[in-house]
Amino acid sequence: MPFLRPGTVGRATRALHHQPSPSPAAASTRSFSLTTRRPAAEPRYDPPTGWLWGIKPGEKYEKEGWETPFYWLYCAPLLLTGVWMFFKPDTTIQTWALEEARRRLEKEGILEDPFPNHVEPEDETNE
Repeated sequence: MPFLRPGTVGRATRALHHQPSPSPAAASTRSFSLTTRRPAAEPRYDPPTGWLWGIKPGEKYEKEGWETPFYWLYCAPLLLTGVWMFFKPDTTIQTWALEEARRRLEKEGILEDPFPNHVEPEDETNE
């Protein structure tokens, strides 16, 4: 079953070609929204002052209300996550395979034990 009927496609293309285009003046004033645009209470554009972040040399910077919670609630957990990721255990398949191969070679006597005084705990899977 086709998604579009052949007659529907033809009518749609004819309708697009036969629509009268609006005048340039009407096209420039027409908005995409149904609501009318109202000017804001104050202008949102800050004109450039020439100073970095708008602070003149010698003036003390006043912190805004969102800055301190941002540092504590965003930057601190980001730092703690970085520390956690650095110290997390290596659980990749390559590390497991390397350790398993080392254990088997030591057990068969092909590879000597690098830590002869170390006693490994009993493991139920290595029997």
